Amino acid sequence: MKQTFEPFPEAMWLTAVQVATVWTNPESARTIDVSGTGNPTDIDDWIAGLTYETNLALCDENRVQTQLLYGEPVLIIATQGDWAHVVIPSQPSSKDTRGYPGWVPLNQLTKVKKKNWISDTTAVIMDDKVWLENEVGERQMKLSFMTLLPIEEIVGDRVQVKTPHGKRYLPRNQVNIFPSKIGMEQGSGRDIVQSAAAFIGLDYFWGGMSAFGYDCSGLAYAAYKANGYKIARDAGDQATKGKAVAYDHLQLGDLLFFAYEEGKGALHHVGIYADEGKMIHAPQTGKGVERLTIKGTIYEKERCAVRRYVS
Repeated sequence: MKQTFEPFPEAMWLTAVQVATVWTNPESARTIDVSGTGNPTDIDDWIAGLTYETNLALCDENRVQTQLLYGEPVLIIATQGDWAHVVIPSQPSSKDTRGYPGWVPLNQLTKVKKKNWISDTTAVIMDDKVWLENEVGERQMKLSFMTLLPIEEIVGDRVQVKTPHGKRYLPRNQVNIFPSKIGMEQGSGRDIVQSAAAFIGLDYFWGGMSAFGYDCSGLAYAAYKANGYKIARDAGDQATKGKAVAYDHLQLGDLLFFAYEEGKGALHHVGIYADEGKMIHAPQTGKGVERLTIKGTIYEKERCAVRRYVS
């Protein structure tokens, strides 16, 4: 997967917080969500402060759509007060051909010149979470797995990167460096499984697209992104692309889809096939990412499709 900046104008907007949550509308965010809607954000504090009920309401009350990582570019298509209606070209969606749509607080975005942002090489965070540092090594912001930032230069054991806040530094041993025009090297199905397995135990978070919490399709998206593949953001869209595969021909990394009414109703879940009848998935609010044996569970009855993105 490579970053493309073709959809963006010369003056482009970037995500300027560690994780920006993309809301259904400006009224979706609640007072209890202030740690996730300000600038800076404190995603750890926000999630820790949610009860099971207020966490579940993000889904049940259709409040959250997806999330953005630090430095991720967006297109602003409208504004309303302190909010921006955006589309996210890096997150394909059938909801909008330009990218995933939703609303973000304007204070979580910043404008830069595209020509000043683009670099020949890009750094992508490969660890769970990594601290962004200033020149003297002071911690500035805790960033998530799969945050991508353009490289200014490599300085000893640190990488100087461009950020929405100017030049900052990342540890060289916690990032992968790749040519921006070519993109990340594509991994195998086993690599995809390993990327997902790193998050076993992480609490589910509706709309989650970061190492602070994933939802089912967000985990699949991130595991594929980590291995050079750009897939759709939502499970419903993921199930319409790739190659259809029969259940008796499963391979590591295949995406397994599940639907209500014993597989005949609405599609509601996706997992990553992890061999020997198991899958890695982010189940639901209140549970963590797990490696599950499918046989004998509700998922055995609800399976409805398999898609392969790895050739």
